[in-house]
Amino acid sequence: MDISPEKLADAYRLMKTIREFEERMRSEYQQGKLPGFIHIYRNQEAIAVAACLDMTNEDYIASTHRGHGHCIAKGCEIEAMLLELACKEDGLCNGKGGSMHIADMSKGMLGANAIVGGGPPIAAGAALTAKTLGNGAVSMAFIGDGASDQGTVAEALNLAVVLQLPMIFMYENNRYAEFTRNPKPDGRIAERAGAYGMPAEVIDGSDFYAMYEACQRAITRGREGGGPTAIEAVCNRFYGHFEGDPQAYRDQDELKQERADSDPLARFLADERSAALTSEMITAIDGAILAEIDRGFEVALAAADPTPDKLFTNVYIDYAGRLR
Repeated sequence: MDISPEKLADAYRLMKTIREFEERMRSEYQQGKLPGFIHIYRNQEAIAVAACLDMTNEDYIASTHRGHGHCIAKGCEIEAMLLELACKEDGLCNGKGGSMHIADMSKGMLGANAIVGGGPPIAAGAALTAKTLGNGAVSMAFIGDGASDQGTVAEALNLAVVLQLPMIFMYENNRYAEFTRNPKPDGRIAERAGAYGMPAEVIDGSDFYAMYEACQRAITRGREGGGPTAIEAVCNRFYGHFEGDPQAYRDQDELKQERADSDPLARFLADERSAALTSEMITAIDGAILAEIDRGFEVALAAADPTPDKLFTNVYIDYAGRLR
C-alpha cells in the first residue's frame, strides 16, 4: 500500500481533529454550555477517517447517534458543526438537528440518526441513486454492533445484494450496545452479513492502515460495479454510551487497560509507515486544529438562537420540491 506524505498528513489531521473536537465537546458540555445529549466518538477515529479519506462530496454516508467523527471525516466544517451542536441559527441544519440529527447534504453526509438501525435503508437509497445515475459514487452506512440485529439493517443488506448496489456496511463493533456487553464473539456480525452474499471481513478498528486497505477494497468494488461489501471494525469504546455515563457496568481495570492498548492515534504514529510525518509537521497540524476549534467555539457560543418563527420552516415540502 502506497500512501503519499500528503495523504498521511491528511489522515492524521482528521483523526486528531476528531480527538480534540470530542474532548473539547466533553469539557464544554460538562460546564453546561451545550444542550441535549452527546455521544463521544473517541477511540474510533481510525474507522471514520479510513472510510472517508478517499471519498468525494458525491459519495454518501449515513451516520449514527455517535456521528461527530463521521461528519469531520467526511469534510464538514468545524465552525458550522459547532453552531449546529449549540443549536444556533447558522448551524448546518439551522440549529434544528443538534448532535444526534446533524447533516450536511453538500458533503454527502446524509445525517446522524437517533433511530437504532435507521441509517442503512437511507444509505441503500443513496446507493440506488448512484447506480441509477451511473456516476461511480458509493454509499456507506455506519452501524453499531447493537444495530446489527435490527430488521432495517437486514432489509438493507438484502436489498443491496439483490440490486448489487455500490454500498458498504461499516459495522463499528465497540462491544457495547448502550449499556449491554455484546455477547457475540468478534466476527459474528461480518459472518451474518456475508451470509447475504457479499464479501465481509473483520478488521482491527484501531489500526488505521488495516482499515484503510479494507475500505479501499470495498470502495473500489462498489465503484466498479461489484456490489456491496460489509466490514466489521472491532474497537474498544473509550467513554460511556452518552456523556455522563459512569460506565459502572464495566470492569474499571479492564477499561483502563483497553484505553492504554487501543489508541488508534498512538498506533498510527508508532507505525513505521507513518515515518514521513515529522515532529515539526505534527506540531504544526496540532496547533492549527486547536486554533480552529477555539475559533469555532467562540463563534458558536456567541451566535444567535433561532427565533420562534423558524419552528415552522423546513417542515414540509411542496410539489415543486421546495422546502417551506
